[in-house]
Amino acid sequence: MQDINPLLQQPEWRYIDHSSLGLYFSPLQSFAYDDTFCSSVGSGQSAPVIRTWIHAPTIVLGIQDGRLPFLEQGVAFLEEKGYQSIVRNSGGLAVVLDDGILNLSLILPEGKGIDINRGYEAMWNLIQLMLSGFDVQVDAREIVGSYCPGSFDLSIGDKKFAGISQRRLRGGVAVQIYLCVTGSGSLRAEIVREFYHRALQGEKTKFTYPTIVPSTMASLSELLGKTITTEQLITLMLKTFGDLDAGIATTPLSEKELELYQYNYDRILKRNEK
Repeated sequence: MQDINPLLQQPEWRYIDHSSLGLYFSPLQSFAYDDTFCSSVGSGQSAPVIRTWIHAPTIVLGIQDGRLPFLEQGVAFLEEKGYQSIVRNSGGLAVVLDDGILNLSLILPEGKGIDINRGYEAMWNLIQLMLSGFDVQVDAREIVGSYCPGSFDLSIGDKKFAGISQRRLRGGVAVQIYLCVTGSGSLRAEIVREFYHRALQGEKTKFTYPTIVPSTMASLSELLGKTITTEQLITLMLKTFGDLDAGIATTPLSEKELELYQYNYDRILKRNEK
């Protein structure tokens, strides 16, 4: 029996599902939503939040990516390939979003003494529990050659299918993961590799950008040897929390949250325009 991370054992979770709606709004809005829930969870006005989100083809750039010497050429290539590009407000480097990638946010009050690794470990534990019905081992360690590499890359058989980032704001912690569920992980990595090739053009930079090896990445469907959809993965997630005897409520945004969301979205929009 898999051990349960205490951070997953909340008496109640608030579930916000943007897995269908998100295809019709900007990923910038997703980051504004998570910032908003950080505030309301951090202040105790909301139970901890689970949010699922899926977006149309987008490359989400990290802050360092915004400093690439030939960024415009890189972005032009992405547009040719049908991807919009935005800069996110949490750590890390370029990642891919599309309808085969499920994003999941766990938003918790920081007051419980959640250091960075505890947040990552909780998300890793959740994915292990969700996939416990399959005969696979989910490892957490950096996969060199993947895009947006980090010490909590999630992999099966040394092939990365997920990456985790964190955002801390106003007393709340948003632990965010992208899960490559369907399609080809290596083809997505090829897009990011070519983006860096065009945006760097061999120029030396202070920051070391990743050398991407597409074969280090795969989707869950590829790794499990059977097609698993984003909808099925959401069902597994909800079942996992049900097995933990957690109450799940689908409470809409309050008037105060809607106002704060608009403020957060406007702020993120202005920064991206820069």
